[in-house]
Amino acid sequence: MLTTVLIALGSNRRHPVHGAPRQVIYAAVLALQAAGMEIDNVSNLYSTAPWGPPQPRFINAALKAKTTLPVTDLMALLHSVEADFGRQRSRRWGPRVIDLDLIAYATDMHPARLQWQSGRGLCVPHKLAHLRPFVLIPLMDVAPDWRHPVTSLTVRQMAFRLQSRFGLRCP
Repeated sequence: MLTTVLIALGSNRRHPVHGAPRQVIYAAVLALQAAGMEIDNVSNLYSTAPWGPPQPRFINAALKAKTTLPVTDLMALLHSVEADFGRQRSRRWGPRVIDLDLIAYATDMHPARLQWQSGRGLCVPHKLAHLRPFVLIPLMDVAPDWRHPVTSLTVRQMAFRLQSRFGLRCP
């Protein structure tokens, strides 16, 4: 059975083969496709300010895809692609060549209801996704009507709340 997933992508470091962060994002999408994911839609690329320590701006995107993988295997695939690109998890909120976050994992029967948490604290949807413009703004391109299973708000509503609260400009 195919499951629809939403994945946030980010990069702010060059890769020795793929080049600048924009190209890293494109290469990561191709790597996910080569691993068997059926890519439905990829957002525009957005330049966003980093959270955490001083570092270069990020290039962020989101994609909507379908997969037959169970959530645990999908998480393993995302971490494997990150490792293949040279991602090192040494510093929280530090610079990274690629970051792949699973935002939503939903069957067609229950599109917004699945919540998942691993024994290591990984959580779907991401615990802070609804507060992060670098996640919500790209998601507006691929799934503006996706409803967060905890807040019950759509991406459009969450982005509007951030825009109102912080004066952000959403597409």
